[in-house]
Amino acid sequence: MFPIRDHNPPSRIPYVTRLLIVVNIVIYIVTADWGGGQVRLWLEMSLYPLAISEGIYLWGLLTHMFLHGGLLHLAGNMLFLWVFGDNMEDQMGRVGFLLFYLACGLAAAAAQIASDPYSMVPMVGASGAIAGVMGGYLLMFPKARVDVIAIVFFFIRRFTIPAWVMLLAWFGLQLVMGAAAGPDSGVAYWAHNGGFIAGIVLTIPLFLLRGGPRFWSVTHGHPPHAPVRYSTSRIPRVRR
Repeated sequence: MFPIRDHNPPSRIPYVTRLLIVVNIVIYIVTADWGGGQVRLWLEMSLYPLAISEGIYLWGLLTHMFLHGGLLHLAGNMLFLWVFGDNMEDQMGRVGFLLFYLACGLAAAAAQIASDPYSMVPMVGASGAIAGVMGGYLLMFPKARVDVIAIVFFFIRRFTIPAWVMLLAWFGLQLVMGAAAGPDSGVAYWAHNGGFIAGIVLTIPLFLLRGGPRFWSVTHGHPPHAPVRYSTSRIPRVRR
């Protein structure tokens, strides 16, 4: 199940969100063997839990957030950041959102290291930081409408659901997979879990600043402005 857009327009251009997407794409191209070919740079910028535990290669705590292991890995992360990042930047401001994003990424890294501190498997990807963005979004806009595409075998459906349904379903899946998967699963599930929880916790001050429960009582969990109304397609539906 993938989100493709929400009905929650920002009040200003999300420059930081766009910049993060551009930086991730550029670094992916530079480090890809078919692009810049800087594979050594990819290896040096990855996060190695054992190295961090020994106090070396500490820069990996930050640099791993801008590396990706493949085109689908990059595309999936950037899609989630595009959908949910603009509204959090709108609420936090550009500098505040950037600091929030990096803090969530650090919390995600800490959670993954704690799950297996002696692992030498490199951890890369922005998903931990983006999970924090999703956690913050859940707190601020639980009832914002999100368009998602669900793929079940050969069937593809698009439908609209509240953000809390999509985000809690995603988080629940990470918890289950994190508990079931082994250390060599290839997916940093505990980074996702740690980032998501950190995003909620770090957004609480903003939530209280907006009035706390009164913010929800006014907006009822919806965005504090009119939602986007997307036009329906004029292409007629053809049934088999």
